[in-house]
Amino acid sequence: MERCTTRMPKVNDASDVAGGILEKFPKRLNAVPPRVLSGSLSGVTAESYNADTQLWKKHVEAYKRINKYIGEIRYRNVMDMNAGLGGFAAALTSNKAWVMNVVPTIAKDNTLGVIYERGLIGIYHDWCEAFSTYPRTYDLIHANGVFNMYRDRCDIEDILLEMDRILRPEGAVILRDNVDVLNRVKKVLGGIRWDSKLVDHEDGPLVPEKILIAVKKYWVADGNRTADS
Repeated sequence: MERCTTRMPKVNDASDVAGGILEKFPKRLNAVPPRVLSGSLSGVTAESYNADTQLWKKHVEAYKRINKYIGEIRYRNVMDMNAGLGGFAAALTSNKAWVMNVVPTIAKDNTLGVIYERGLIGIYHDWCEAFSTYPRTYDLIHANGVFNMYRDRCDIEDILLEMDRILRPEGAVILRDNVDVLNRVKKVLGGIRWDSKLVDHEDGPLVPEKILIAVKKYWVADGNRTADS
């Protein structure tokens, strides 16, 4: 078990804080985490971290213009399938919702420590496998680049069916990815009876990255009754 234990960094003085001093919550949501300041996370600097934070504030504002219920009680249980540095959860800044931040096991950078230092919660997961939903399912799922990341590892249909399983009826998803990938995703969503809409990137239609908004409808086996009938 010792190999599974992450040891705290060594300190030179009894008054030093192992790992670095953390800001009080909620200030620590946007403060640069100690492991970024120390250079422990390769390729992530204080400048790139702050840029990522501002970028996700911009993205979340765009989401709220598309779906006014984001950040409200309707979407209380939220999941980010590819959390990165936790920018989406930090930008949500709502006491009416909480976010499960998932760091894919195949992600280029191991960012779970940064997520914890922001005062958020998270977990590792491989999206080619089933996700444990005990004790809850989710009202809103956000997926940034997930389908492109797993394009050579498992089928789009497999990931979407897992999303369908963990998403509550009338729950919503926000998918951000390359337009070619999202067009393929949109075709599959029709087969599992989700309503979906592809919208342009907030910077305009010339950006190849698009946003797909979808809602899981409530329906019964005979198909004669849905939530919007």
